[in-house]
Amino acid sequence: MAGRIRQGDIDEVKSRINLADVIGNHVALKPAGVDSLKGLCPFHDERSPSFHVRPSAGYYHCFGCGESGDAITFLQRMDHVTFSEAVERLASSVGYQLHYEEGTAPKDGVNRARLLQANQAAAEFFTEQLSGPEAGVGRAFLGERGFDAAAAAHFGVGFAPRSWDSLLKHLRGLGFSQQEVITAGLVSQGDRDVYDRFRGRLVWPIRDTSGQVLGFGARRLLDDDKGPKYLNTPETPVYHKSQVLYGLDLAKRDISRSGQVVVVEGYTDVMACHLAGVTTAVATCGTAFGVDHIRVVRRIMGDNRGGSVIFTFDPDEAGEKAAMRAFSEEKNFSAQTYVAVAPEGLDPCDLRLARGDDAVRSLIDTKKPMFEFALRQKIADYNLNTVEGRAGALQAAAPIIADIRDASLRPGYTRELARMLGAELGEVERSVRQAGRGQRSSARRNLRGSSGERAEAPPLPVTEPAGTESRGDFVEQIPLPRVNLADLPKDPMTRIERDALMAMLQQPTLITPDLLIQATRVSFTNSALAVVRDAIASHLPAEASSQWLGRVIDDTPEPFRNLVRELVVAPIPSRSQILLERYVNDIVASLVERDMLAFKAELVGQLQRLGDVTGEPYRRLQQQLVELEAARRRLRPSDS
Repeated sequence: MAGRIRQGDIDEVKSRINLADVIGNHVALKPAGVDSLKGLCPFHDERSPSFHVRPSAGYYHCFGCGESGDAITFLQRMDHVTFSEAVERLASSVGYQLHYEEGTAPKDGVNRARLLQANQAAAEFFTEQLSGPEAGVGRAFLGERGFDAAAAAHFGVGFAPRSWDSLLKHLRGLGFSQQEVITAGLVSQGDRDVYDRFRGRLVWPIRDTSGQVLGFGARRLLDDDKGPKYLNTPETPVYHKSQVLYGLDLAKRDISRSGQVVVVEGYTDVMACHLAGVTTAVATCGTAFGVDHIRVVRRIMGDNRGGSVIFTFDPDEAGEKAAMRAFSEEKNFSAQTYVAVAPEGLDPCDLRLARGDDAVRSLIDTKKPMFEFALRQKIADYNLNTVEGRAGALQAAAPIIADIRDASLRPGYTRELARMLGAELGEVERSVRQAGRGQRSSARRNLRGSSGERAEAPPLPVTEPAGTESRGDFVEQIPLPRVNLADLPKDPMTRIERDALMAMLQQPTLITPDLLIQATRVSFTNSALAVVRDAIASHLPAEASSQWLGRVIDDTPEPFRNLVRELVVAPIPSRSQILLERYVNDIVASLVERDMLAFKAELVGQLQRLGDVTGEPYRRLQQQLVELEAARRRLRPSDS
C-alpha cells in the first residue's frame, strides 16, 4: 500500500482542479451570479435548484439537504471512493504526480494512473474489434441473447482477436512499456515471451464507480479454446476481484437513490436486467459474493435499514450453495436481504429471452426474504414425514431464527417454521430459545482462555469528540446544534453582518487589506456570525484560494462550520466583476461604518454629559470625534 499523500500535494491538486468541471460531469450547472453556479442537487430529489457551486472558492453547498465540500468530498460522495482514491483520480485528471510520506511514489513502485490508462486503451481496442470480420462469432453470441449493437456499446462489450500479440503491439504503439502491460494483467508471461491474455473471446470491461476500467472478464466462444468458460483479469495493483462488482458504474446512482441492489451471477444477466428496467443489477467477477463486496455495496447504499439486497441464484446445487454462502454474511448488511429464483431454472438473461422484460421485473418483485429461503434450504435435507426427520429439521433450522438480528422478526419466522414442519408453535419457540442460549454460551466460551480463565478482552478505544465532557469514568455527550443561514434572524443588523462575511469569505482579495482588518475588529450583534468573524481574523492576510478557506473552516468550531460553508457559496447580488468589487467593499465598509456610528453616538453622549466644560476631557472627546469622522470618510474615498 502507498503511504499517506503529502498535504502539499493535496493542496496543489485542489488548486489545479476546476470544481465546475468536476461537478459538471454529474450536474447541469447554470450561472447564478459572478463566480456562482447552481443546479439540481445530486444528493437528494428536488425540483428547484438549491445546489450552489463557487469554483474560485473550490466549494459547493446544497441549501436543501446541507451537503457541502470540495472536489475531493464530491468525488467521495458521488463515486463512493476513499479520500486517497479521490485525490489520486483528481491528480490523474490533471496529470499531476503525487508524492507520499514514505517516499516519492507508492511503496510498491507502481504507477496506478498508467495501469488505468492502459486498461482504458485496451477497452477501446476491444470495442473497435467487435465490429471487425473476425468478431462475427461474438456478435452472433450477443444477438442470440437479445443484445444488439447499441446494448453492446452501452456496456462496453468488445472482442479480443485470436492473435497472440495484437493487443500487446497496440499498447506498445501507444507508448506503454511491456512491464506496464504485464502489471495491468493484459498479457501473460510465458516461459520465453509474453502473449495476450484474452484471445478469441467476448470481453466485458470491469469498471469502478467512477467509470475507470480496472480489468476485464472474457467469455469463451470457440470450440478449440481449451481455457475456462470465463477468464478474468488476474489480481493486479488496481484490480481485486473480491472488491469489484460488474455493472456498479452504471447502477450506482439508482442503487443509492432506491436503496436496492440486485446481485446476479453473470455479465449477460446484468445486461438483461438493466435493459429490462432493473437498473440496480450488478455481478461478482469470478468469485463468490463476500465481505469485501458487502463493504462496497454498503458504501453506496449507506446504512439503510429500509433498503434491500436481492440475490438471484440458479435453482441447482451450485446456486443453492451460493445462496447459503450469501446467507452466512447476512448479518453484515444493514439492509434486508432477499432471494429471487426464476421458474424453470432460467437465469435473468434466459428469462428475458423466453418471456420478455416484464418477466425479469416480476422476478425481482416476487423476491422472498433470505431467512425464509434459508429455512427452506435447511429443512429440505430432512424427511418431514417422520418424527425423527421433523426433529432433525427443527434442530437444524432453529439457530437460523435465533440468529436474526432484528428481534421483531423472530416471532414471525418462528410461526413460519412451525407451519413448514407441522409442529406445535410452543415446541418451536422452545427450540429457538435454546438455540439462542447456546449461541450466547458459545460466544462467552470464546472469551475464555484454554485454561478456563476468562481471557482479557481487548480494550475499547474511548474518544471524546468535540462537545463532550468527561465526568469520572464516563463521557457525557453535550449536544451542539449546527447553525445554518436559515436559522439567522431577519433583522437589518444581522443581515449586514451576514452579507459582509459573505463578501469577506468569497472575495477577500477584492477588499482593501486595511478595510478587511477593520471589519474583523468590529462588534457583532449575532454571536454565531461573530464566531465566523474571529476565524477570519485568525487567518489574515487573506488569500484567494480554497486552501485559505479550508484553514478558516478548520479553525471554526464544529457547530458553526456548516454556516461558514453556506456563507462561502451563498449568491452575492452582483452581475459583473466591476460591480462586484464595488459591492464587496461597500458592504464591508457599511459594517465598519455601523460600528463607527455606534462609537460616535457614545462619544456625543459623553460630551453632552460634560455640559459646558471646556477642559482637557472635552477637548479629547472633540478630537476623537474629528478623527472618527475622517476615518469614516476614508471608508469610501470615491464618494468624497
